[in-house]
Amino acid sequence: MTHKARKLSTRGKVLTATAALAVAGAGTLGAFSASAQPATAAATAAAAPKAKSTTTSTHLTIDAAIDAARAALDAAEKENQRVTVAVVDRNGNTVVTLRGDGAGPQSYDSAIKKAYTAVSWNAPTSELAKRLEQAPNLKDISGTLFLAGGTPVAAAGSPIAGIGVAGAPSGDLDEKFARAGVAAISQGR
Repeated sequence: MTHKARKLSTRGKVLTATAALAVAGAGTLGAFSASAQPATAAATAAAAPKAKSTTTSTHLTIDAAIDAARAALDAAEKENQRVTVAVVDRNGNTVVTLRGDGAGPQSYDSAIKKAYTAVSWNAPTSELAKRLEQAPNLKDISGTLFLAGGTPVAAAGSPIAGIGVAGAPSGDLDEKFARAGVAAISQGR
């Protein structure tokens, strides 16, 4: 008895190949799963960093940052000033920015830079601007702006955020509004 080999259609070839791959994959997965070991407490403890290798830091919450920005913007609006307010975290990353109605286009970047500068040195930017007389190269540090209007937010003496305001006719006004933002945080608004 002779058997004639029947040719498979393209569809038949694809289905046959798919089935073969599925069987091979299931065998491989089963072998891998059988050899997997749950992590032991000793292995996990060995991978954990030593206590001297880490530190804990305090960060401003998003709600507090929003409250601070809103308080600073409200203080400016009460005096009919058109400003932008920025709040940055302890690492200088922007958390929130509020651009008030009618604030100039330059105020956005200026507010962020003032906030960044204040948190970087943990000092109001009005004080830092005075330091330029002794160290004029400070102004060359990327992302900074040594004009009044930035105020740090500190916890236990360490900076945790910076608030920058820009757009009022004077840096003194900008800084006054930034301090209103700091006050909102300290009052827990």
